[in-house]
Amino acid sequence: MLEDVKKNADLKMQKSLEALKNDLAKVRTGRAHVGLLDHVMVEYYGSMVAVNQVANVNLGDARTINVQPYEKNMIAKVEKAIRDSDLGLNPATNGDLIRVPMPMLTEERRRDLTKIVRTEGEGAKVAIRNVRRDANDALKKLVKDKAISEDDERRAQDEVQKSTDKAVAEVDKMLQVKEADLMAV
Repeated sequence: MLEDVKKNADLKMQKSLEALKNDLAKVRTGRAHVGLLDHVMVEYYGSMVAVNQVANVNLGDARTINVQPYEKNMIAKVEKAIRDSDLGLNPATNGDLIRVPMPMLTEERRRDLTKIVRTEGEGAKVAIRNVRRDANDALKKLVKDKAISEDDERRAQDEVQKSTDKAVAEVDKMLQVKEADLMAV
C-alpha cells in the first residue's frame, strides 16, 4: 500500500514532466524542426488527424520545413491547417510540396514566448504539487485506517517531498534550457 502511493506519485510526476516537455517543444524558436507541426490537425475524410499522418514532414534546411502530402487532394487542406494554426507560419505551395519558412523572431516576440514558457512551467509545478498533496492525503488515510504507523507516514511523506523537489528542479532546468534557446539569436 505504502509503495503503491509512492510509485503512483512518481508516475504522475513523470507524466507532468513529459507533458511539459511536449508543451515546450511546441513553443518555437527561430530554428525549424519537424516536431513543430505535430499538433497541427487537418481534416482527412471526415476525421481530424495530425499533419504527419497525411504527409511526409521533413527539414528542407535550418529555416524551412517541407511538407509533402501523400495525396494530391490534401495539399490545400494541409496548407490551410498550417496557416490557421496558432504557430504564426505562412506556408507556400510549390507543385505538390508545401514549404513552411520559419520567420525570424523579434526581440519582443522572444520575450512573449519566454513568458509563455514560464507560464507552462508554473502549470507543471502546480500539477506536481497537486500530485504531492494527493499522495499525502492517501498516506493520511492509510494512517487513519490503521494500515500504517505514523512513523511510516512521516518517512513516506519525506520521500514524496524528495520526489517533488526533484521534479520541480527538473522543470526549472527545462525552463532554463528553453529560455536560453529562445533568447539565442
